[in-house]
Amino acid sequence: MLYEFKSSVTLLEYYLTWLIKLLSGSLASYILIMFFAVLIVLELNYPREKLSITQMKLSYLANIKLFVFNSVVVSLLSIPSMLLLANHYADKGLLNAISNPIEKAVISFLAMDLMLYCLHKACHSFDCLWMLHKVHHNDRYLNVSTAFRLHFFEILLITSMKALLVLVLGIEATWLLANEVVITFCIMLHHTNISLFGEKFLGWVIITPYLHRVHHSTLRNEHDRNYGAVLSLWDRLFGTLAELKPKEIGVEGYVSQGFFDLISCGLTITDKTSSTHGVNLEQMIAVAAYYKAEKRSFYPGNELQDWLEAKRDIVSMVYGKKQVKNKLILDYSLLNLLSFLSSYFSKGRPAAQYFIDTSKGHAL
Repeated sequence: MLYEFKSSVTLLEYYLTWLIKLLSGSLASYILIMFFAVLIVLELNYPREKLSITQMKLSYLANIKLFVFNSVVVSLLSIPSMLLLANHYADKGLLNAISNPIEKAVISFLAMDLMLYCLHKACHSFDCLWMLHKVHHNDRYLNVSTAFRLHFFEILLITSMKALLVLVLGIEATWLLANEVVITFCIMLHHTNISLFGEKFLGWVIITPYLHRVHHSTLRNEHDRNYGAVLSLWDRLFGTLAELKPKEIGVEGYVSQGFFDLISCGLTITDKTSSTHGVNLEQMIAVAAYYKAEKRSFYPGNELQDWLEAKRDIVSMVYGKKQVKNKLILDYSLLNLLSFLSSYFSKGRPAAQYFIDTSKGHAL
């Protein structure tokens, strides 16, 4: 079995070499291959989390299949087209107003990294994007090959956003390729199952394996953190950084790691708000609403306001503030509230009693 696993790794390395020869043949690309091989050796010999050969084989095989398919179907079309765009629009974008090449390089890198942060955050905010992105998260055994575990529609989305940025800024092909190398290396690095020396110190600058493992937690209030591709600056700036050890890696609900199952998984919408990851959301809202009502001595007439304010506070605490503003979420709590209050009123009971019974978990 160990031999089969090593053969799979070797196959991926050979395929990467072939693909890069086909695309550019640049020295930078061969450096990426070297880094990939080094990271594999490091996680095999110095793993952060001990994984069995069976677990690693399952992960590597699934990731290799997706990577090969994505490369053949998408990458051969998207990467050359991006380089063509860069060559054609290099003197037509916003960066054309800057004469200093170093400033151009820095701005193009920061813009690309910020765009990837925003896109990554959007993939966790909207069900239609999470549908694709959850394929990447559906790996219980995080390792360097997980970096290549993407649904092909998500690759098309990422490539389209990069192409748009190239058009707007006029990023030169040289800087575009340099950005791709740096970003790809950092993404491989922070998925690697290793502990880096001085990792917490490095985390002030870049996203490290320690920080990115949190992002792959099964718990939503943990995996909706640490979105950065390279720099941790954006997570710190926008308040999405978290430094903790995740309870478990992957997504809730097992999905077969077969190729067609993963492709199908990426085409099936799941509502991220429908699962509270072990938290009884309704009961938490009811308790909060009860204490709000208690503060005003259960004076009648404000039950709905108490419930909505409590819901806003609890949802913000569990899922993050963005969900309070997300109009796409079905307001099932309000629907339940109106139904339950109607039931209470029809039985002649005071509305405050609803909060008391619900907070205690009593059935109606």
